[in-house]
Amino acid sequence: MAHESPHENGSPIGLHRVLEPSGVLPQAALRLDARPQLWPDEVRIRVERLNLDAASFRQLSQKHGGDGAAVRAEVAEIIRSRGKMHNPVTGSGGMLVGVVEDVGPRAQLGHAPFDLVPGDRIATLVSLTLTPLHVTDDLRRWDGLSEQVPCDGHAILFGRSIAARLPDDLPDELALAVMDVCGAPALTGRVVARHAETGRPPVVAVIGGAGKSGSLALAAARRAGAGRTIGVVPTDAERAALTHAHLADAVVLADARDAVVLSDAVTRAGGPADVAVVCVDVPGCEHGAILATADRGTVIFFSMATSFSAAALGAEGLAADVTLLIGNGYAAGHADLALDLLRGTPGVRALFEARLARECG
Repeated sequence: MAHESPHENGSPIGLHRVLEPSGVLPQAALRLDARPQLWPDEVRIRVERLNLDAASFRQLSQKHGGDGAAVRAEVAEIIRSRGKMHNPVTGSGGMLVGVVEDVGPRAQLGHAPFDLVPGDRIATLVSLTLTPLHVTDDLRRWDGLSEQVPCDGHAILFGRSIAARLPDDLPDELALAVMDVCGAPALTGRVVARHAETGRPPVVAVIGGAGKSGSLALAAARRAGAGRTIGVVPTDAERAALTHAHLADAVVLADARDAVVLSDAVTRAGGPADVAVVCVDVPGCEHGAILATADRGTVIFFSMATSFSAAALGAEGLAADVTLLIGNGYAAGHADLALDLLRGTPGVRALFEARLARECG
């Protein structure tokens, strides 16, 4: 296919695709230009499947009372009106799987020469909130009842975008689910290793430990030298599943929105935590995580439902001398690390496969 560039030069961070308001990056834009014509350093993907992030899907499902048709209609309208999948309530999106369709003559992704060719099947490792996206089938094959959305359409990657080939040894749905949260284990492992360098293996508490990012974070923490791992879950069913997965030294039941209950549960299980990792998709969990963390400890927020102001002001009000980190979803080598953890940790794979079976069943 010929490269039909609307203009000769684009921007590696996608500024040329911003329709409004001017001067902002694609993630902050209200609307993006999702036309299929490529600028010289862009790549066009034929989209096969979207993976909505957990916070966004939960919000939409709750808003519509579990009515899948209504959820589908709203997601289709968001994409149509914004030129991207960017939930206006949660501010989050997800990621996608597709096939490389066309490559601009000066394309490079993530500062490296683009080594993918048309026909390669990939997962994008950047948020749908900044990815120009056009859907042609109104999402008619999706029932609106799960985070994974089969669809037809195209998406555009910029020069600073990142993507990874889909592995041959894993089903697409499983690989997509892992890559959607691959930033969590990478940063968790890095922070835990840093704490371990002090000479005392750290206590690590993962709030939402039975979920996708939570289970990977527990596995990464153990691999990085955690002295004790604590998984926090909200239901008996999740406690049983996480216990059976053997990913945590202790599994405790607590509502993460109840700060005192959460802190007490972590303390009884061997805390307070030197590293607390928040992987739940509901708002209001900031104060409990901070209260459950020891002085000079670190709290990592991987939930798109996190409120920065609640976290920062809560720590101040609690006189908590802790470091607050917001996981940005990217770290060098994060996709390979997450896939390696899935392959090498039976408990992680079991939790992922059980989740996918429920969603697809």
